[in-house]
Amino acid sequence: MDSTPSKPSLIERLSALLTREPEDREQLLAQLHAAFERNLLDADALSIIEGALQIADMQVRDVMVPRAQMDVIHLNDPLDRIAAFVIDTAHSRFPAVGESKDDVAGILLAKDLLRYFAGSAFDTGDLRAVLRPAVFVPESKRLNVLLREFRVSRNHMAIVVDEYGGVAGLVTIEDVLEQIVGDIEDEYDFDEIGDNIRLDRHGRYRVKAMTEIADFNTAFDTHLADEDYDTVGGLVIHQLGRLPKRGESIAVEGLKIQVLRADSRRVHTLLVERDTAVQDTPGG
Repeated sequence: MDSTPSKPSLIERLSALLTREPEDREQLLAQLHAAFERNLLDADALSIIEGALQIADMQVRDVMVPRAQMDVIHLNDPLDRIAAFVIDTAHSRFPAVGESKDDVAGILLAKDLLRYFAGSAFDTGDLRAVLRPAVFVPESKRLNVLLREFRVSRNHMAIVVDEYGGVAGLVTIEDVLEQIVGDIEDEYDFDEIGDNIRLDRHGRYRVKAMTEIADFNTAFDTHLADEDYDTVGGLVIHQLGRLPKRGESIAVEGLKIQVLRADSRRVHTLLVERDTAVQDTPGG
């Protein structure tokens, strides 16, 4: 019989540390950081706990995809065009709108277009029949409340409305979860690890923030210095003097670099476009 004592679980180690109940969140966080310094918590566990505490203080407007950046399908478009748009953008869900983005008729799941590719009868008139109901939430809703509603309703996307009832943006369950666990593989990520720069259908480039400055210079024929930072994400942070929020941008050497995805810890994905009308393929 093995008499070796079992290793204490994470809960047991935390319980031993938290012998005195913290009086507020600051004390709790201080104790958790002390646990990390004593190797009772690893960095990932500490980050997740901090993220879980943080979302109670965050609102939907802090993480939503702004209205201007929403990829939507238009119900009046031919189905061939809709299918091509779905394939090109590679999202799994799309708000379906009528005359404008304020006229949201429902949510289209990309998988519901499979009947079209399988050759089944499916025309524009049938599209509304396959839409899922849209869920609307206010900009001020707290993220922990929204996450609970997502779990209960099994919805993965909600349309965000402003105080006047207009569409302000959209939010997904991934947007909320990423505040807790960090970046999740999704439609803004790239197919291959080495595929850091990708041209989209609008002639713009989606660039991983981890792309090294030297590679960026080669791709865009720029001459950015790398003494103070190694990556494009570092360049954006250096220019702004802080961690940026989604939608913020900088201008360098005739390029506009806009933040597509970022959280409270780091920048993930950038959108790069030239100021001139002519756009060359990187490296070409």
